[in-house]
Formats: sequence, structure tokens, C-alpha cells
Amino acid sequence: MSGPLTGYRILDLTTVISGPFTTMLLGDQGADIIKIESVSNPDHARGAGFGSNQFSATFLNNNRNKRGLTLNLKTEQGKQLLFKLVATADVFIQNFRPGVVERLGIAEAEIRAIKPDIIYTSISGFGESGPWSHKPVYDPIVQALSGLATIQAGSDELKPKLVRTILPDKLTGMTTAQALTAALLHRERTGEGQHVRVSMLDSVVSFLWSSDMGGQTFVGKEVDVQRAATFIDLIYQTSTDYISVSAMSNKQWEALCIALEEPQWLTDERFKTPALRDQHADARLAMTQQALLAKSAAAWLEILENAGVPCAPVLKRKEMIEHPVVKASELIIETEHPIAGPIRQTRPAARFSKSQPEMRYGAPLTGQHNQEILAEIGLDAADLKKLRDQGIIT
Repeated sequence: MSGPLTGYRILDLTTVISGPFTTMLLGDQGADIIKIESVSNPDHARGAGFGSNQFSATFLNNNRNKRGLTLNLKTEQGKQLLFKLVATADVFIQNFRPGVVERLGIAEAEIRAIKPDIIYTSISGFGESGPWSHKPVYDPIVQALSGLATIQAGSDELKPKLVRTILPDKLTGMTTAQALTAALLHRERTGEGQHVRVSMLDSVVSFLWSSDMGGQTFVGKEVDVQRAATFIDLIYQTSTDYISVSAMSNKQWEALCIALEEPQWLTDERFKTPALRDQHADARLAMTQQALLAKSAAAWLEILENAGVPCAPVLKRKEMIEHPVVKASELIIETEHPIAGPIRQTRPAARFSKSQPEMRYGAPLTGQHNQEILAEIGLDAADLKKLRDQGIIT
């Protein structure tokens, strides 16, 4: 069974995380992704972080289900090869800094002249025309500018904190993947291609607004200094390990009070309604924490589960992959990469009843599929040797 995007071809000129994560999601869903890298400067992620047998984990985990091609786009011949591939493609995606594609001669106008209905996609840090459009961008910079680091602190008055994962990069990848499928659907209905533009800053601010920007939502009634709803996280210490407990509804609150053997909380005026419990959250959570110190994590999880109170253990990464709930989801799979060896990854998170994606192949070596891909546009072994000798491909 093939994925829902089988039959679409995407030319991927992106590097690092945001773009490669985008195209991996689409490749996981069946699209033919041709990852095009520079002859002299391949994707930086190939050498980033922990690795084994010529592959970093970062590269493996953002570039499966792709075929690898190298091209020297600073040469006319390299560009002409790219243009031949463009004629066969549905999507062209790049995350160069604004201005680079114009200098290379592969901006929208040049690409659309070859394939008028192509979806041309640009990922940037801060957009393509603003005062920071040409500024170098990394994930922490976007966390800082977007307000995410302040939200993570809990209050405008506390020291900002970074989210300890590269959320802006990955969120931008998800945003772009969704936008591309929408653009392809538009093309199916109208025959029109278009330019899809996604910035990391836009992706994060839009993401935050749904839950974290209430104080700036009502025009003319903005909150000058946003304070935390609570200064206590919903992570509790027990006599052994940490757990998370969250009682939102009246029924869950009542069940929690009984489970903790604190029935007097049910008549406490501070906690009579959800609104009052929010108003007195710090006191409520401090009392909950004190009560939870009395027993072990395992004991409390059994008690709370039986009482119908939402709860879970706080797991380390190595524990998470072995947890029964995670195992039951069959999310984490082990495959044999032909070069990197046995690797553990997640399968695509979205499940399709009619067109379930397949794991077709692992991340490619630099230029691994040069011969295969260029043969599809009419080049033979002699042509490839000449191109290698000229530095057009590796």
C-alpha cells in the first residue's frame, strides 16, 4: 500500500531542520523527494551531533524516504540539470536566506518559466521583506523574539527560558508541510500553481496565539505585565519519582480530594468552582504537592488511575520508549539502514486507513542516487563521468 502523496515529486533544496523535516513528512506520506545538495557544502546536519557510520542521528531522523542528488548550481550546466528535473516536479522547496535564489538564478520566475503550475516554496527565518529578512536565524533567536521564551518562564517578571527542543524549526516544518498539501489541493481544483512562503517567526507566533496570548487579544484592553497563572508546574514529587496530575473538571477535583484523603478541600471556599480553583491555583497546587509526598509514584498512580484522575509518570527518554502505552501505539520502529546499521525511529504519526505510508528507504548518502535520478532525465554513464570530472556532481 502506498502513501496518499504517491505520484507527486518534490525537489528539496533545504538544509538543517525546518526544510528537511517538511519534506520528510511528505516523503513519509509517499511523495518522491529528491534531496539536492551542494557538491562542496552538503547539508550541515550530516555532521551535527551524535553519529555512527557516516550518518548523524539528526540527519537520519530528518531525511528518510528521500533520494540524494548533488549538483553544482553555481555552474550553468548544474542549473540546466536542475531545470530538467523541475519540468518533472510538482513542488520546489528551498530555505536559502532571502536573496540567494535570485543570485543563483533559481528564484520563482526562473522555475515557473519551466513549470508554470509548480508549487514554489520558500522557508525563511523572519520573512522575505522585513528589517530582519537577511539576518542569520537559529532556533533560540526565534524563541526569544516570538515571546516563547517569556511564556516558558511563566511570567513577564521572571527570567526567560528556552524550550529544550528546537520547537520553532520543527513547528515550521509541520506548518509548511500542511501548507504544501493545501496548495497541491488548490492546484488539483484550479490548475494553478502558487508561491507558498513560511517564516519561522510567523509559525511560532501563530502557534502561540491559540493559548498563550490572551492578554493581548482584546484591543484596547491589553495586559501590560503578563503574570503566570501559577508558579507551580503540574509536575509533582512523590516519595520516589515524579508524576504529573491534572484535575480540571469538578468531578476530577472531587475524585482527587478523596484519593488524596483530603475531603476538607471539598468545602474550602477557595476551591468551590473551576474559576476559584484557578484564582487560588498556587495554594491548591502547593497543598497537592505536600499530600503527594506521602506515598511512592507507583502507589499514587494506581490510586489516582482507579479514582479517574488524569495522571502519568514523568519518564526519562530511555524509559519512554519502553512504556506500555508507547509500545501499544506501535509508534517506535526499528529498521536496518544499509550503512548506519540498525536504527530506531518513529513511524509517521498520522495513520491512514486507505493509503498507509511505507518506510521505503533510509536517509541517503551525499549524492547516493545521482545515477538513478539523472538517468530519469536521459543521462547515461558516460554523461555522469563527464559531469563528475567537471565538478558538476560528486
